[in-house]
Amino acid sequence: MTTATESLPPPTSTTGPIAWMRERLFATPLNAILTILSVWLVLMAFPPFIEWALIKANFTASTYQECRASGGACWAFIGQKYRLILFGLYPYDEQWRPLIAAILLVAMIVMSCMPRFWNLSLLGIWVGGLIAVAVLMWGGVLGLRYVENTQWGGLPLTLILATFGIALAFPFGVLLALGRRSRMPAIKTLCIMYIELIRGVPLISMLFMSSVMLPLFLPEGFSIDKLLRAQIAIIMFAAAYLAEVVRGGLQAIPKGQYEGADSLGLSYAQKMGFVILPQALKIVIPPLVSLFIAVFKDTSLVVIIGIYDLMQSTKVSLTDPAWRGFSIEAYVFVSAIYFIFCFSISKYSQSLEQRLATGHKR
Repeated sequence: MTTATESLPPPTSTTGPIAWMRERLFATPLNAILTILSVWLVLMAFPPFIEWALIKANFTASTYQECRASGGACWAFIGQKYRLILFGLYPYDEQWRPLIAAILLVAMIVMSCMPRFWNLSLLGIWVGGLIAVAVLMWGGVLGLRYVENTQWGGLPLTLILATFGIALAFPFGVLLALGRRSRMPAIKTLCIMYIELIRGVPLISMLFMSSVMLPLFLPEGFSIDKLLRAQIAIIMFAAAYLAEVVRGGLQAIPKGQYEGADSLGLSYAQKMGFVILPQALKIVIPPLVSLFIAVFKDTSLVVIIGIYDLMQSTKVSLTDPAWRGFSIEAYVFVSAIYFIFCFSISKYSQSLEQRLATGHKR
């Protein structure tokens, strides 16, 4: 005699790798075709890349002829030129200073991402850290040799441009977004003109203007450092785009939030600082992070005005007659550096969204 339970058909498995593959990769005929095509492309491209990058690669060659003979990637070129790529024209025997400065910048950024440091102590950490970075990069005190910023380059300079560009553009962009929504016609008009003008031209043109045209309008005998001009151009450009992102978040806030803040008798600054802006910024975390990543990558455009950032240092390393023809290896190395930073920013934004519960589940 069989029970009712024994007569039921076996349950269909909804967990495990097979169920996952059926649901995600082969749910429809189109998904199945795309999955098979993707696997085929990976199988066609991956083995040759592994052969070039690892199996036939040369890691110890002392000349480019030895690398050519191996038939694979010449990672020995990176071993010979990595200090030039990472630190540019900074004096060779002093390159420990930009290395420590870069580590300090990355450490301060990481600490800023940790909730336990979200208090006034973080301001002190940044002030002390930036003073230390300035002392290390410039020198001239504590027995350190003075190094002009025209000799700065490589990864530390890229980090400096990106860090200051994002940090200073953020409050400026927020003020522009608030100004564009202001009820005062003069302020609103000025903010709209600035945002539309800056967003209507590419960053390259602004860098050219700051490097070539701006000195023509300055009084005779007065000049602004080229690196500072490039930094200001990046800040102005990023702030205009950031203002539109923040404005989108402000428009997404329900009208009841504004009315509730007004009913409590809050001033404009209190209403925006404690009620509206926190909600608006949570909503626009994804586009903000995309903008931050874009700014970090766009710092490479300073190469056109002769600033030795990471890309320019890489180009200089390729001009050595003793090591010609290895641009692929050089740009793969630089791309890996950019990828590590951009991927880290992206993963942090995802964790921040989860922590602040910014997603809207349906």
